[in-house]
This record gives sequence, structure tokens and C-alpha cells, in this order.
Amino acid sequence: MSNITEKDIKLFYEMLERDKNSAHFLWDCAAGTVVSAGSGIFADVSGDPLEYLRESGLIDPQSLPSFNIFSSCIEEGTISGSDRMSLAADIRMKLSADGEFRLCGFYAHFLKDDGGRIIAVHGTIRPYTSRELFDRRVLSGFSSDRDPRIFSDEAAEMIKRHPNEEIAFIQFDVERFKLINEKYGVEAGDELLEFLYGTLGLICSEEQPFARLNADVFMVVTTFSSDSDLLDFIHRIESMLTGFQNMEYRLIFGVAIVEDRSLHIRRHGDNAALARQSIKGNALNNIGFFNGRMKSELHKKQSIEDDMMNALLDGQFVMYLQPKFSISTKRIIGAEALARWIHPEKGMISPADFVPVFEENGFILKLDQIIWESACRKIREWIDKGIEPVPISVNISREYIHTFDVVGEMLHLVNKYDIPIKLLELEITETTDSEGVSDVVQKMKDAGFTMLMDDFGSGYSSLNMLQKTQFDVLKIDRGFLSEFMESSRGRKIISHTISMSRDIGLDIIAEGVETPEQASFLSDCGCDSAQGFYYSKPITQEEFDKMLVEVNK
Repeated sequence: MSNITEKDIKLFYEMLERDKNSAHFLWDCAAGTVVSAGSGIFADVSGDPLEYLRESGLIDPQSLPSFNIFSSCIEEGTISGSDRMSLAADIRMKLSADGEFRLCGFYAHFLKDDGGRIIAVHGTIRPYTSRELFDRRVLSGFSSDRDPRIFSDEAAEMIKRHPNEEIAFIQFDVERFKLINEKYGVEAGDELLEFLYGTLGLICSEEQPFARLNADVFMVVTTFSSDSDLLDFIHRIESMLTGFQNMEYRLIFGVAIVEDRSLHIRRHGDNAALARQSIKGNALNNIGFFNGRMKSELHKKQSIEDDMMNALLDGQFVMYLQPKFSISTKRIIGAEALARWIHPEKGMISPADFVPVFEENGFILKLDQIIWESACRKIREWIDKGIEPVPISVNISREYIHTFDVVGEMLHLVNKYDIPIKLLELEITETTDSEGVSDVVQKMKDAGFTMLMDDFGSGYSSLNMLQKTQFDVLKIDRGFLSEFMESSRGRKIISHTISMSRDIGLDIIAEGVETPEQASFLSDCGCDSAQGFYYSKPITQEEFDKMLVEVNK
């Protein structure tokens, strides 16, 4: 016996008559058949229309993951029920066997029994017009982090509709998304983001506003009845959003529970963002919750962002230099340029506070450019004053290495100040995916720069990296040195690392040398270059000039 009445069929045919540009089907889910003749590609289909589409070749392979989730949501509703009356997804597909793939809206309207189970589906597939595609691109701009009006309004209204329910802001991103682009390509990365956003539309109900804030950062607002209910929802998001095209990636979630409903929506989002950032790099946990300590961190972050532009204009960012010494000769053989923020009211602001904020919001490039030019200006000054110059190494962040012409900028500065290129050295932090920056490092080497791998041993390094690295110098991380110095086994590891590096032509410099015992041990192992508080903390340029002249006289 069919679950679809004559009235339902009549309404269906009226829809066919009104909308001849779309493909329609009316599906009795319990019977597994199309009850009445559909239109277009469904004209001759009698069985499960979703299974037919899956096997037909009409769906773009790149849209199959989204289509499969769309289908599973409907199938789940036929078994355990659904709180929705409809479901929609964007699917690239053909509307005829010899047609072209087009982006279409796939709409499923449900007929349900008294228990909420889906018993019939009226499906409609309609290709978007050029105007609709344009409008969608414009609309998406109003749900970004820079102009989140639509999302903010929806979230605010949703909170008002649920005055007595618990509400959570859930923000998530793809861990180390830049590496996804490097490994699989930018186009594949864009396809992943489209999949994530499209699938959120299938997971989230009308009472769960969601948005893509920027790049790979997404936000969902939801009610929940208990902690387990909230975690179940997050795990559902995670399970449905992972595994796209067999890519390897991990989602990181931050959760902020709405306690003060008078706060602006943006503040709740910031709280969720801080919770997400608090567990970056945590291999055991990928869900962070906002707490009181984070409120202080958020206030500090907001204060830094409020002051950073004025600090740039007022020259509050200055270059300090930390000397690099030869252990054997006790002479200064170089320096590392480090950024310091001298605030007129707050005094010295710790780099540990402002550098992570700048790396997140993109301001790190402006800061680094100041330090790069300061280093070149200092080298030029030494030459003009007749002081024998030493190389200065400057830091390059991976945050912009693929989006900014670092090589061109460095060559411009070298030419502008007319300094020997060997006196400006470049440092990049090591990671597991050294291949991701290999092209850029090679360009820098080809231009004549000496390349230093910073923080070697900080967590991602391996002996395999030494075999294929393109760097000229390894900087042993201070944590690696201090931790491994504590045992005879650890000292052997340091010794063998130095020995192997020298055997394959890599120079070594140790960071964080704080005791004469460490310096002596390094020298015995064949490492003659060191920097750290045992020799000198980072100092002002004037102090460094005085030390350079006195020590190297």
C-alpha cells in the first residue's frame, strides 16, 4: 500500500506543469519506488531515485561525497525520523546523459508519519542561473569574519527564540590547512572547503545557523540539552566532514557556551576561536572549551590588535640583536634579529604575547618587513663606520611564504642598502613537511642567501630530514638541548646529531646555551657556534655595537 495519497500525486503533477526547467521525482521511501512518472532524467525510473543517480554517471565525481551525505541524511530520516521538513544541497551534475555538468540545487521535501519518519520524498533538481550564481557569491561575502552581518543576525535571532535552552558556539578549522594546499594542491583544497560548507548545510537544521568565516574556519550555533548531547553533535560533524576524497586531515573544534546573553555575537565567536586555538598542536584532543583563563587571553589579544597599527606608525617595533659566538675563540660571529615592542604606556610587550596574534591575523608580514629592513640598515651602518660586519639572520614565517615574494623583497633590500648578500641570513622554522617550502628555500639559495633551519629538534624533526634538507645551517632548539643534556643517552643523541650533520656538510649552531657546561659539551661534540643567555640576552642595537667592537677588537 502506497504512503502517498491521490492528493499528493495531484500536487506533484501541478508542480511538473509549473516547473518544466527542473527534474522532479515523487518517491515512496517505504516501497522503494517512484510512485508516479517523474520528469526529465527520472521519466523512466521506477526504483530508488537516489540509487539511480549514484550509479548513473550524471553526478560529477567531485560532488559524489556531498551527494552521498545528502542521501544518507534522507535514508537516516526514513529509519529514525527527522526534525526537518526538507533538505537541500548543491550538487554538480548533468540533467541529461549528453549534457554538461552544472551546479544545481537539489531539494528534497518530506512527507512524514506521526513518528517523524520520512515516508515519501518529493525531489527537485534545478540548475542555477548565471544571476543566481553571482548572487550566491555576493551573499557569501556577508557571512565572512570581516562582514558577518547575515550570520550574526541569524545567530542573534536564534538565541532570542530559545531563551531557556543552553546554546553553544562551535568554531572549527582544518588543522594546518596550508599543508593541505601544499600536499594536494590549491584546487583540491578549495574543493575540500566547498565540501565542508555544503555538508554543514545537510547537518545543520534551520535552528542551527552556520557560516564559513574565512579560509578554513567555520562556525555553528546550536542548542543542546546536556554535555553529552553537545559532544554527540560535534562528533557527528566530525564524522561527516572527514575523509573527503581520501585526503588526510583533522578538524579542530573550539566551543563557547553562551552564559551572558547580552554579549555581542562577535564576542561569543571570539570565545570559541580562543578555545579552538588553545588546543592547536594537541595530538590527543581536538575539542577545546572556553574558560575563565581564556577570557584574560582574549582581552590581551584584543588589546594587542587594537594597538598594533598605531605601534607600526609610531615606530614602536624595534630590532634587538642576540649575538652568536664562536665557543672556541669567544668572538662574535653573527647575530639574530629579534622583534621587540616598546609600548609608550605598557613598556616592553613580550613577543610570546604578540607574535602568535600577528601570525594568526596576518600582521606578522608587516612586522617581519620592519626587522628585515632594520637588519640591512644596520649592516650598512657597520660598513660605513668601518666596523667589521657580522652576518645577521632574520626570521621568515611560513604564514606568508607562499603568498608573498620573499626572495624578491630580500634582494630588493640587499640592493637598496648595497650590502654583501652573505651578510643577510634567512631562518625558517623546521616542520615535518620540509617539501612544502623546498621550492622557496631553493630559490633563496639560488639567489645567494644562507638558509638556516630554525628550532631543529622542537618536535617535527627527523633524521630523514637531514638526508634531504636544502638548508645550510641547523639551529638546535633550546628545548632539545636542555632536555637531552639531562641524561647520558640524551647527550649521545645530541652528539650523533651534530656528527651526522657535519658529515653531510651542514653547519650547526646551538640556541639557548645557558651554562658553561653546555658550551663545553657542544664544543667537544664538534659544534663551535652558540647563542644564548650564557653569552648574551637579546640587546639593543647600541649595546650590540659596543659589544661587537670590544669583543672582536
